[in-house]
Amino acid sequence: MSEISNHSPNRVKHLVELVAGLLEKQNGRALYEKYVDDIEKVSPLEVVLLFHEVMKLSYPIEEIKTAVNKSLNLMFKAIDSYPSIEPEPASYLGTLKQNNARMEDLLNRLKPLVRNINDAPGDVTSKEKAAKIVEELLQFRQHYVQKENLLFPLIEQEMPEHKCLQIMWSFHDDIVRNLKSLRELLTGGDFDKNRFNRLCGDIFFNMLAIKFREEKILFPVMLQKIGSEKFDLLIPESMELGWPYIPPSNPEVIKPSASANNGKIDLDTGALTPEQIMLLFNHLPVDITFVDENDEVRYFSTPPKRVFPRTKAVIGRKVQNCHPPESIDVVNKIVASFKSGEKSNADFWINMKGEMILIRYFAVRDAEGNYRGTVEVTEEIGDIQKLEGQKRLLDW
Repeated sequence: MSEISNHSPNRVKHLVELVAGLLEKQNGRALYEKYVDDIEKVSPLEVVLLFHEVMKLSYPIEEIKTAVNKSLNLMFKAIDSYPSIEPEPASYLGTLKQNNARMEDLLNRLKPLVRNINDAPGDVTSKEKAAKIVEELLQFRQHYVQKENLLFPLIEQEMPEHKCLQIMWSFHDDIVRNLKSLRELLTGGDFDKNRFNRLCGDIFFNMLAIKFREEKILFPVMLQKIGSEKFDLLIPESMELGWPYIPPSNPEVIKPSASANNGKIDLDTGALTPEQIMLLFNHLPVDITFVDENDEVRYFSTPPKRVFPRTKAVIGRKVQNCHPPESIDVVNKIVASFKSGEKSNADFWINMKGEMILIRYFAVRDAEGNYRGTVEVTEEIGDIQKLEGQKRLLDW
């Protein structure tokens, strides 16, 4: 399928103008008629390049997502009929596709229940059945975790034009948030039929749209540009992250043997072997991630229970690419203030899954005060918040 590698720079330029017109609220019919030849001939690669360029435009991510949906609706027929490269079923991308099929099956099972609830909003049985399916759909979050922590980093390393991934990541967050809201609505006391229908409409549209964009645009282009072999190297770590429904059928892990290193590293206040350093960091009751002075992730610890998922694919990745678009401005502000010397730490705390999470960022500077990076320390502090008085004796 060498045609996937070919593209027309002029067509990409024209389609960027189309999306910019949509962002500026220009007449959609007029824009379609102006660019119809480019719309009908667009290729999957050109879509990737198009939205890479669109992300460079100065528009809020929510407005970009709306324009993405409108423009891809115009291009649907051309993309759907384009010759496609299919991943092998047992491959990493093939496993993602199998999980997509299971997700779509769950949505199909949910459809008649949505109709029942609309016909009879007091139908408790249909609501209970729908809530169970929504719970299963929430497991599909692991599909997005796979993409954000393994697939996206590899694409970023191999293909410079990767900014479209940020748009997809933002849609992931929308889907998970809406599924949680739908679960709450179905299991709560008050039922808002209009809100129920809005949530269902958004969930059905976005989940199926992302599936289409993966299988008709992202996966074929990446198979052509990068090759299946590199994606299949992600399978061992994918097993650690976990799959929503269907794991790879051949998850054999061949780990390289670690070379012996008995030498100690001088740490000024002591000397430890590399193994001791690794054990020390991994036994601290916190998640540690280090980003160097070039904004690239260089290290993360692996305590028994991590708050946020991390994989080795993140190493060397720009820290800006490790966050959804809505958070990038905050990340850039923290890093810029650390580099300038204006600030040296930033603290956040959030409630997540019934736990209180403290997230702290510290500027790392050398003896001369030069900025050398940022360390992120994340900790579950629920038990710490409950401490009162004093404890001066061992009680076990």
